[in-house]
Amino acid sequence: VQLQAFGGGLVQAGGSLSLSCRASKRTFSNNGVGWFRQAPGKEREFVAGINWRGDSTYYTDSVKGRFTISRDNAKNTVYLEMNSLKPEDTAVYYCAGALASMAAVLPSGYRYWGQGTQVTVSS
Repeated sequence: VQLQAFGGGLVQAGGSLSLSCRASKRTFSNNGVGWFRQAPGKEREFVAGINWRGDSTYYTDSVKGRFTISRDNAKNTVYLEMNSLKPEDTAVYYCAGALASMAAVLPSGYRYWGQGTQVTVSS
């Protein structure tokens, strides 16, 4: 399974961006999906996750209430809606396909990774 992430860009603080993650295979719909991010000099961190059916979601505390993860299995696509963006949200964002039907917090819980998309939030 190949994953492609889209939608990154430059936005001012307080603005919004929508990221998409498209999978190459329909079997992706059986897997949990996570979004991670990695800022320069920092470790990759979990941002949000969603289970295979899309009815269970998880967020890291710093993005709760601002980011929303969703999926459309008919389109093999997972979305990350990001609102009220802050400069500290600046990072490369990666989507990943989990080993299981649930999303995981640790990168080791994922088998497939997208190439990443840059999100830059200016102050």
